[in-house]
Amino acid sequence: MKNEIAEAVRHIREKTKKNFPLGIILGTGLGGLVKYIKRDFIIDYREIPHFPVSTVESHSGKLIFGNLSGIDVVAMSGRFHFYEGYSQRKITFPVYVMKKLGVKVLIVSNACGAVNPQFRKTELMLITSHINLHFASPLSGILNKSNTERNDFYSKRLTDIAEKVATERGIMVRKGCYATVQGPCLETRAEYRAIRKFGADVVGMSTVPEILVAKKLGMESLGVSIITDEGFPDTLKLAKLEHILESAEIAEPNMTKLIKLFVEKLNERK
Repeated sequence: MKNEIAEAVRHIREKTKKNFPLGIILGTGLGGLVKYIKRDFIIDYREIPHFPVSTVESHSGKLIFGNLSGIDVVAMSGRFHFYEGYSQRKITFPVYVMKKLGVKVLIVSNACGAVNPQFRKTELMLITSHINLHFASPLSGILNKSNTERNDFYSKRLTDIAEKVATERGIMVRKGCYATVQGPCLETRAEYRAIRKFGADVVGMSTVPEILVAKKLGMESLGVSIITDEGFPDTLKLAKLEHILESAEIAEPNMTKLIKLFVEKLNERK
């Protein structure tokens, strides 16, 4: 994969020699942040050698380069999922590319369903831990000391900054554990019960592969979820994509505000 990463980076370096210390992966229905990035240029995923292509309707599939709140940023508008048929390595290919472009801090966002009965749709959650129910890892076959250590995958430093910013600006945030499943179908009542018993607060279909690789590469990561539906077995209702996107749209202004303010605070601390 080293040669493929190098080819992708060479293609991007034809357009810029700048380093981008901040990377952002935008999940389902969360593309609104893009309009606040002062854009240098945009590259379609299809133009980048070996880059996967998003097949999900709500993911645009563009790599955006620019500046957000004073920090140079590369943002993925659209991500990849295990259920699209991609391998764990392919899902995380862009994270390796981001590392070569200078990314030190990675913000990963997603849409998810609540299994904690105290949580409600349209709320935000800062991820503090995860449960990997993909039953696969992008680090398989990559043997080194770091793979055998317990790791703080979600930076406490970054999570504390985001929580402080949210409190100061009146943005309601939860903190909790994110479980990732293979998808693409939503969970059954029995699965929601089991996932809650495992200790998760929300469940989604992404994020964990990227976070695992980011940690391996030495990045600090912040995970932020928008809760777009509720997986409470006894009151479960039919979840449709349009309802999920509607919830994401309602919550997105708070998500956008939180990330903008968070990046501003990071810039102040440089």
